Amino acid sequence: MTTLRTFTLVTIVFAAAFVVGCRGGEPEQSAVELQPVKSRIVTVARIHESKPIAVYGLVQPARQAFVSSRVVGPVVSVTVDAGDRVKKDDVLVRIAPQTIDGQVSQAKGALAQAQAALSLAEKNFQRFEHLHTSGAASDVELDMARMQREQAKGAVTQAEGAVQSASSVAGEADVRAPFDARVVNRMVEVGDLAAPGRPLVQVESLSGSKIWLTVREADIRRVHVGQVLDISFDNRSDLGSVPGTVQEIVPSADPATHTFIVKAGLGSTEVLSGISGRSSLPGDGTDLLVIPAGTVYRRGGLELVVVRGEDGTARTRAVTTGRSLPDGRIEVLSGLDEGEPVVIDATGPLADGTPVEVVS
Repeated sequence: MTTLRTFTLVTIVFAAAFVVGCRGGEPEQSAVELQPVKSRIVTVARIHESKPIAVYGLVQPARQAFVSSRVVGPVVSVTVDAGDRVKKDDVLVRIAPQTIDGQVSQAKGALAQAQAALSLAEKNFQRFEHLHTSGAASDVELDMARMQREQAKGAVTQAEGAVQSASSVAGEADVRAPFDARVVNRMVEVGDLAAPGRPLVQVESLSGSKIWLTVREADIRRVHVGQVLDISFDNRSDLGSVPGTVQEIVPSADPATHTFIVKAGLGSTEVLSGISGRSSLPGDGTDLLVIPAGTVYRRGGLELVVVRGEDGTARTRAVTTGRSLPDGRIEVLSGLDEGEPVVIDATGPLADGTPVEVVS
């Protein structure tokens, strides 16, 4: 019984001490005065902005050619390699001309024979025409002489065409660049047999490149010919953003991917074909709440801002942010309302209740 009274007394004394301690702590807490902080204030703004739609594509040359020749013969010289730059009419490949030289000679010989036959037919026609005038030749004989002359003229014309054709083919024994270009692929070696239709060298233009962007059918209405897009390249950050003008919209969608090809010219910018690039299209408009990015403090996985309350004191509030804008502001998804005053240049989150003096 004595032990029970002793335990009860100790419990009462401990509880009384706890209550007194708690009450005694209140004057100490209230005695701590928070020093006022001078700071600038910015209000939460609502803006209307369109969310960009990313599109991607590959660079393609403005002009591309697989150079070949109509000459049949062995390749005796290849003067370029992949990566070389050439001017228009520079020699790329030389083909042995012996075979085509023989064809030119044959065509010239046939022309000489046709010209000789025409000369004889012309004299024969003049002879029969004179005899017909004196009545010594019949109309039929004159007509036959006239027909032989016309046939001879046709043979000469045909032979001249054969000479021109053979000569033009002979000119292709030296395969030349069709325009100022970069060699992309060398497709023959010395000793290979060149033949009509066989590609020898692949070239592409140096300037006037285009980027072929892939655009979803749901977004193709956002693009029009003449529109200027900002193009950036994944592996050419040194170029920065390059203006690209939409020159062509392929009017047929890919049935498998439901996308359109949009071709945008890159002007004088030289970019190797095959490099990947990207751009963006203006999307539908939406309202955003934004604040300067410097007003957001990140502590322990939380995003915090300091709001100046109606009583002029600081209130730290957790927020959720979205994407950063190019002008240095950041989107606020939750935690703030339009027009609320936010402390802009505090060194970090302030203790709640800290007086905030507004400075301009």
